[in-house]
Amino acid sequence: MHKIPSSSSLGPGGLDLAPSFFKAIQNTSPPSPTKRHTKISVIGVGNVGMAIAQTILTQDLVDELALVDANSDKLQGEMLDLQHAAAFLPRTKIQASLDYSVTAGSDLCIVTAGARQNPGESRLNLLQRNVTMFKSIIPPLAKYSPEAILLIVSNPVDVLSYIAWKLSGFPANRIIGSGTNLDSSRFRFLIADHLDVSAQDVQAYIVGEHGDSSVALWSSISVGGVPILSFLERQQIAYEKETLEKIHKEVVESAYEVISLKGYTSWAIGYSAASLARTILRNQRRIHPVSVLATTFYGIDEGEVFLSLPAQLGRSGVLGVTNVHLSDEEIKQLRESAKTIMEVQDQLGI
Repeated sequence: MHKIPSSSSLGPGGLDLAPSFFKAIQNTSPPSPTKRHTKISVIGVGNVGMAIAQTILTQDLVDELALVDANSDKLQGEMLDLQHAAAFLPRTKIQASLDYSVTAGSDLCIVTAGARQNPGESRLNLLQRNVTMFKSIIPPLAKYSPEAILLIVSNPVDVLSYIAWKLSGFPANRIIGSGTNLDSSRFRFLIADHLDVSAQDVQAYIVGEHGDSSVALWSSISVGGVPILSFLERQQIAYEKETLEKIHKEVVESAYEVISLKGYTSWAIGYSAASLARTILRNQRRIHPVSVLATTFYGIDEGEVFLSLPAQLGRSGVLGVTNVHLSDEEIKQLRESAKTIMEVQDQLGI
C-alpha cells in the first residue's frame, strides 16, 4: 500500500505549490536545527489503536503520526478518515503504510497489535501467537527508530513488554508497558466515587501484573494529602478488609464488564496511553504505574520480569522507580504477582 501523507502537493503531477502561494520576507534565516519535530507511530489500527491515535491528535501531542497495520483496506480507511478531520484538528502530518519504513525517526512507538483468541484456544497458545507476531513487529521498529521509546499496550502487557525488550535490544529504560496505569485510574475513580470527591484528588496505585494478581496499595492511598487508612485509625472509624477487597475486585473485573457490554475497551486505554505519551515526549517527569523491568525492586530477584511499579517517566523513558513504602503483606503479594508472570514466561521457554 502506498503512503498518502498530508502535504501541499496539489499541482499537476504533484507539484508543490507552496513556494508560489507564499512569498518569503527579506533577510530570513533557515529553520533552526534545534526545532523539535515530534513523531509517534501506532502499530495496529483496531479499536484500541485508533482510540489512542485519535486522543493523541486531539491533544496536539505530535507533528507527525504514522499508522501501521496488516489490513491494507482498514489501514487506508482509518488514515483517510483522520486526514479528513484536518480542519478541526491541530496540524499534524498523518501517514500510513504496511511497510515499517513509515515509522522511521519515531520518538515513540505504541504497539497495540495482537492476535485475537480463537474459540476454545488456551491462553498459552494465544500468547505464543502474540510472541510470533511481535517477532515481525519489534525488530523493524528498532531498525527504523533506534532511539525511540517503545510503549507496549498489547496484552498480556507484562510478558509482551519483556518480549519487546529482548527483541529490540533496547536498554530497559526505553521499554514501557501500559501496565496498571489504567487500572490505577479505575481504582482512583472507585475510591473517589465512594468518598464523593474528584478522582484527581485521590493518590492511589495498583501495581504488579496487569491482571488477576495485581496488588492494590492500600497503605499508601491518600485523598487531598490525607493518608486514608491512618486517618480512619486515628479517628477510630471502623472499616472492613472485605470492603477494600471488593473495590480491588471491581477494578480487576471492570474491563471484563466493559467488554461484555460493548464488545471491547477503547476510550479509557486511549486516554491512558495519550497521558503516558504526553509525560514522555514533553519530559514532564510525572509518576505513572507502568510495566518496567522490576528485577531487584522489593525483593524481586528470581529472574527478569516486567510488572507495574510507580515510575517517573520523561524524555528518556523510565527515569526511576518511586520508593513507595509497601506493607509486608503488599510486598508478599507483589512477589507472588511477579512469580505468576515468570511462570508464564517459563511456559513459553523464554
